[in-house]
Amino acid sequence: MVASAGGRPGRVPSLVKYDVLEELGHGGMATVYRAHDKRLGRDVAVKVLHPHLRDSREIAHRFAAEAKAVAKLRHPNIVEVFDVSEEDDGEQFLVVELVRGRTLRQLLHDRGAMPPEVAVAIATELLNALVHAHAAGVVHRDVKPENVLVEHRTLRGRETSQDLDGTAGFVPAERESRRSAPVDSENGARVAVKLTDFGIAKLLDAQGVTSTGQVLGSPAHMAPEQIEGGEVDGRADVFGMGVLLYECLVGHLPFEGNNPAQVLRRVLDGLYPSAERERPAIGKAWSQLVDRALARSPSDRFESAQAMREALAGELSRLGFGPGRGALEAWLDDPEVWAETHEKRMIARLCELGAEARKRGDAVAAAADYNRALAYAPGDPTLLRIVASMHRAEERRRLLRKVAPLVVAALFMGGTAYGVARAVRASSQPEPGPIATSETTRKPPPRAGPSGAPRPSEATPTVASAPGGGPTTPPGRVSFPTGATANGSASSVAAKRVARVVSGTLQPRYGVHMDVDGTPSGSPEGRFSVTLDDKPHVLTFTCRDAKGAELCVPKNVSVGVGDKDETLDVTLQILPARLVVQGPAGAAYGIEEMPGVTLAAGVAADIPMPTGLKDVTLYDRADPSRRKGVRLLAGKNQTSSLDAP
Repeated sequence: MVASAGGRPGRVPSLVKYDVLEELGHGGMATVYRAHDKRLGRDVAVKVLHPHLRDSREIAHRFAAEAKAVAKLRHPNIVEVFDVSEEDDGEQFLVVELVRGRTLRQLLHDRGAMPPEVAVAIATELLNALVHAHAAGVVHRDVKPENVLVEHRTLRGRETSQDLDGTAGFVPAERESRRSAPVDSENGARVAVKLTDFGIAKLLDAQGVTSTGQVLGSPAHMAPEQIEGGEVDGRADVFGMGVLLYECLVGHLPFEGNNPAQVLRRVLDGLYPSAERERPAIGKAWSQLVDRALARSPSDRFESAQAMREALAGELSRLGFGPGRGALEAWLDDPEVWAETHEKRMIARLCELGAEARKRGDAVAAAADYNRALAYAPGDPTLLRIVASMHRAEERRRLLRKVAPLVVAALFMGGTAYGVARAVRASSQPEPGPIATSETTRKPPPRAGPSGAPRPSEATPTVASAPGGGPTTPPGRVSFPTGATANGSASSVAAKRVARVVSGTLQPRYGVHMDVDGTPSGSPEGRFSVTLDDKPHVLTFTCRDAKGAELCVPKNVSVGVGDKDETLDVTLQILPARLVVQGPAGAAYGIEEMPGVTLAAGVAADIPMPTGLKDVTLYDRADPSRRKGVRLLAGKNQTSSLDAP
């Protein structure tokens, strides 16, 4: 259980062997308290069943099942059970180790989507726990961020400032003297990731723990067979891990709806947007591994938690990461610095892997690595040229696959076809006539127009030049001389065939910059239009402020081979504003224009932005008369205080 910084007033249970100190939190079945073990002299977490549930035999049975299930599990990634109540105790409770940190749900709320390799590091730790639990015959059946505890200490053995947020739950520094060593003093690890709450675990070696057909768990995290009341085994936890990993990678759940019924239907239908589509920096490799974990049928998923762990570890190794907690520790120490260094490292590594894949002829793997690198650096001209050339190569391969059968057929029929063609040509030859001289066969020069230049009908497409001699049209763009038309001449027909217009709408309407294959192509307002040749191209859309800082998530749009005009609708996601409200611990604040938003003092929160800036009114929820106007800026970190002028 996670330690908390002060609990709410309420009923405090009286326990013979434990001094109850404060409330940490509560759920549907029990309330969790921080208590002191009188005999062993240590702080523990005590999970006390709600009074109105004590008389329910089924609930009491489930509560006892949790104790029996977890007591047999001893693993660094599983919260350890120390004690359980006796039948004659006035309270029904479970005593477990006290974890000083916060839940993964709180971590996601504070920081949003994680770098892919950090999210996978957390998933690997949890899979270690599941491998151990499954080997002991225990299926968790409710793997979700609320049931994951993350403890983090700096090199000095104290929580980081991000942990002291007043909502995640921590023990104040003055009460931490009993535990100043690292989380794992044996190997020097400063981060612990632990799975807790096996309250609805089903023992594989004990039948009848839950009522037949009863749905237990969180709808968005439940496997389809669990919803349908079918046989549940370790692959249900693999599905739950897929949901958890998806949320850590993308920042939201794969299966969403307006109510639990809609969520359950989407889980059963297996419909969700791919992780790579939602966030291109995730890349195809991680996205496909998540897809396998989220497969509708258990037989299509990883066959076990161990198989999923090995697959994740294999991709981490390919990217140059070890299996340990190093990436997670460094990110928790300083997420912004780590992310910046990580992106540069990933671009270099992905380009290296992409080049290796191209060299061995694996175009699919090369494209996956280069596309992920391009997601980190959407405006990089070298990457854009590589991706564009790979698109062209793929189009040639597709064309070759289509034409090859025709070529083979033509070769097979060649002899007969050649004889027939000769006969037809011979029969259609005119009678011999006068021999034409060279003067009669020479083609006359094109007639000049009024200015002496060739007439427009003979004009061919050209690339406009700047005064200094350089092209003003980006590579692949087609432009025509003023007055050029297509009236039937061979050159104009060719020009018409290769030119196409790609146009569409833009959101936001203003401040968007467009590049074509890495070359700047202006700042359209609301709509864009660009003339291209028939080869593949990459259009890049960004929006920046006057100082060049990104206000939106850059977006790449691939335009394939073709000669037809295309219409696209491009919507850029505006970056949220990150706001920290300074105030006393435990204070809560609201935003008048956004009723659903609650801010805790000292906790960074991402505020959705419809435009680059937004003026809002910040107020104290305990005293709404205390309020202050704040201007939020997209993509910016801001600090405000109601006490400051």
